[in-house]
Amino acid sequence: MSKVAIVTGAGSGIGRACSLALLNAGYVVSLAGRSLEKLQAARDAAGANADHALCIETDVRDSASVAHLFATTVEHWGRLDLLFNNAGTGAPPLPLEDLALEQWQATLDTNVTGAFLCTQQAFKVMRDQSPMGGRIINNGSISAHVPRPNSAPYTTSKHAMTGLTRATSLDGRRYNIACGQIDIGNADTEMVAPMRKGVPQANGEIMVEPTMDVEHVARAVLHMAQLPLESNIQFMTIMATKMPFIGRG
Repeated sequence: MSKVAIVTGAGSGIGRACSLALLNAGYVVSLAGRSLEKLQAARDAAGANADHALCIETDVRDSASVAHLFATTVEHWGRLDLLFNNAGTGAPPLPLEDLALEQWQATLDTNVTGAFLCTQQAFKVMRDQSPMGGRIINNGSISAHVPRPNSAPYTTSKHAMTGLTRATSLDGRRYNIACGQIDIGNADTEMVAPMRKGVPQANGEIMVEPTMDVEHVARAVLHMAQLPLESNIQFMTIMATKMPFIGRG
């Protein structure tokens, strides 16, 4: 029997790459995101495995939308084995004192509250199914460790994700739910396109930063996902080897 996964933010970037990797590995996958058109394009990219993907338009900031995602997944596939909390956004790179409250809240609502709402629904499904249990993987970031300049909302949200990962890992034990976090640095997606032109560094310089193929991230997530539930990768960092992370400070 195929294992069942939900991937949020599945229409592009890391979510798309990881969804395709899971499909190629034999999973059936609910692709969740706000753009149905992008979800359908990701499903079509799966080729022969496209029939194993279900596109569900979802806004992770909305509790009713998240509940619909999980109810539809269980109705269609019968259970849930894996949640990849991947959906995320950032605020404009403004000085902290110039950020609007709405920009702060939009980032926290998606990156933190969205992950919490999905985790909460996953707990309910994984607790009540037979056999009980499952795995949750959270998309952290290098920013869960150290900030970039002018990134207070995103950095705060990713530090909060680490707290959610730890709490989920502890609270999930009684339901045989494993939870881990993957911290990603400079995967070559639309989000890191500015890296090729140069981005601000802590010393004020503008520097072009190395990137890595997003397929390496997909393989890492797949490795975490395929472990038996008796084992867990609590935290993994995968990054472009020469990006200026090691050595900051």
